[in-house]
Amino acid sequence: MGIKVPGKRYGKRLEHSKVFGHGGHGKKSGFADLLITPLVDMFVIIVLFLIANFSATGEVLMMTKDIVLPEAVNVKEVEMHPVVMVSNDQVSVSGTIVGRVEDLTKDEYLNIPALEEKLRDMKKQFEDLHSMAGGTDGFKGDVNIQANKDVQFKVIKRVMFSCATAGYNNINFAVIQGGGAASGEKAAAATP
Repeated sequence: MGIKVPGKRYGKRLEHSKVFGHGGHGKKSGFADLLITPLVDMFVIIVLFLIANFSATGEVLMMTKDIVLPEAVNVKEVEMHPVVMVSNDQVSVSGTIVGRVEDLTKDEYLNIPALEEKLRDMKKQFEDLHSMAGGTDGFKGDVNIQANKDVQFKVIKRVMFSCATAGYNNINFAVIQGGGAASGEKAAAATP
């Protein structure tokens, strides 16, 4: 191996090219340079694109086995809002349990303090994010209630009162579209 003089060195491909008089004369090297950085960048972009598309087409309501939705004829499409889930056993918001149904049927109060607190926190979070982002959309107070059809009205009434007290006055109920739809085509929808 020869001594290399310090200074400007050309790339391997250019060093053995016809430009410098070292033509390959039909001989090809078995070694190919693979640039890994652009490859990694490309995969990162693809992953971010797939994540963005997946989250944009996500479900608005998460259907659970313990909640059987009632049927309704006059429905509209469900929009993305906070969801209060009321099953036969518990009341929850965003996966956080805020009350047990059997305790709520025994109490004589109209409000559910844990539900109000959670909804107020979500409202404050929404307002803080929109004020930092400089958004012009104000808080509209929309909430979706996903309740089992066998839950007592007393519990639903308390959930609705707590939502209204926390500032969520536009209440939508998640239902299964019935009547006009075929028996196999049931979809979740909301009734105002």
